[in-house]
Amino acid sequence: MVAENEPKEAFPYRPPDEALKAKYRHFYEMVGPLKPRLLKTGFDKFLSSVILLSVSPILLGLYIANLIEGVIIPENRGPLFYYYWAISAGRPFKKYKVRLIKMKYVDKELAEKGDWHAWSGEWTPDCRTYVGRFVKKFYLDELLQFFNVLKGDMSIVGPRPLAIHHHDRDVAQGNVTRNLVRGGILGYGHIRKGTSEFGNPRYEFEYVDRYLNDPPFKFLLFDLSIILKGIKVVLEGKGLYPTIYPTYEVLHFVSGILRV
Repeated sequence: MVAENEPKEAFPYRPPDEALKAKYRHFYEMVGPLKPRLLKTGFDKFLSSVILLSVSPILLGLYIANLIEGVIIPENRGPLFYYYWAISAGRPFKKYKVRLIKMKYVDKELAEKGDWHAWSGEWTPDCRTYVGRFVKKFYLDELLQFFNVLKGDMSIVGPRPLAIHHHDRDVAQGNVTRNLVRGGILGYGHIRKGTSEFGNPRYEFEYVDRYLNDPPFKFLLFDLSIILKGIKVVLEGKGLYPTIYPTYEVLHFVSGILRV
């Protein structure tokens, strides 16, 4: 059950039913994490390196925009990057993101501990900075997770890594797959965002089953198919326009700051 003061968008994963538990009962006897797949790991590190180099101008632009917004609107001033503790393959790690909200909505004490709740105001649009609104619209807050992939904390494809308390709740309700493989920027279930299937745990179980049984190249092709579907989600997701950086959206972002 989701607490009333927690955003449903962050953790809509349902418990596996008895049929799913029976089909994958051997998962409950495994002690993770599973042995890394070399082709998958190599692909992850190569692609994350290419993407980080490619998006470095975007991150630099966001950094400059954040500085300018802080000068024009002092209450929006603050660091562009932050982290909270999440779980990947049963292990805690610092999950890096781009700040979306004004610092007055950040719980400083919880932020020092890396607690996800410190930043939960990001689900309230009125709490966001102008840079944060732009970042949220185009999922740019996820870009830093490619650095987590490069470090080996995450994969490009895998079950979405959750904050510690969300992870503990998920595992307690039977979603043991989160302790078996590294969390991903994209997940086999996560690409169904915006549909009734989003949050259905069977996709995480199916992904781990293929992780265990598919030949290396076939599994890499499976990951690639998820990545392509993930790109489609980004382009067609909630509140998004068909192109990633439409000129009128950039102008609206800049003019919003200048009107203040």
